[in-house]
Amino acid sequence: MTNPVVFSPPNICKIECRGEVTTVSRFQILNENSLRALVTWLTMSAKSAISKEIFAPLDERMLGAVQVKRRTKKKIPFLATGGQGEYLTYICLSVTNKKPTQASITKVKQFEGSTSFVRRSQWMLEQLRQVNGIDPNRDSAEFDLLFENAFDQWVASTASEKCTFFQILHHTCQRYLTDRKPEFINCQSKIMGGNSILHSAADSVTSAVQKASQALNERGERLGRAEEKTEDLKNSAQQFAETAHKLAMKHKC
Repeated sequence: MTNPVVFSPPNICKIECRGEVTTVSRFQILNENSLRALVTWLTMSAKSAISKEIFAPLDERMLGAVQVKRRTKKKIPFLATGGQGEYLTYICLSVTNKKPTQASITKVKQFEGSTSFVRRSQWMLEQLRQVNGIDPNRDSAEFDLLFENAFDQWVASTASEKCTFFQILHHTCQRYLTDRKPEFINCQSKIMGGNSILHSAADSVTSAVQKASQALNERGERLGRAEEKTEDLKNSAQQFAETAHKLAMKHKC
């Protein structure tokens, strides 16, 4: 029986066995499932930190991010990287909170031994020309992004993380780009279908608004008919009063 693992941020996890809890280093993991859970937890924590450190101070909102590695290494001079060694890379999608809304894709890095994140390259969403999912017939972590002035080949940490990011990216392009939208090629149908999934809530709200509007219109029509009947009754009452007055005057004479 697998012992349950309870993660306790930031650097330790607690392993419970027969009622006893043992605190160990986050890297002392007992089995493969625990390792996957740890990786997922670390990735979510990193994305939350990126949102707070990189985008929130600029009044931007991060919509999604994917941890990546290059499929083909670029030859970069030592001085260009500042000699900071190994690093983690995240491709982030964000929008401004101020209107008109502007969307952008940002490359963020975290260097080895550092707890902070660094904003690197950034492109406006309008500069994205093509999104290549590599293989439409199977789950794949590989993908390419083609911009006006750049081309990168990436491998996501997992295929599911890439799928989620692609769904958010596709939906964001449909929502915020009106003229020239990027081409999505070699993508699975579930990725392209993510747009309808993300729109389902909006469609439900729209349907509810339409029903409410129809109900108000019907109520308005009923009120209109009631007002007409009230006016008719008022006119009938006035005519009756005039007739009664004439009859009273006639008998008085």
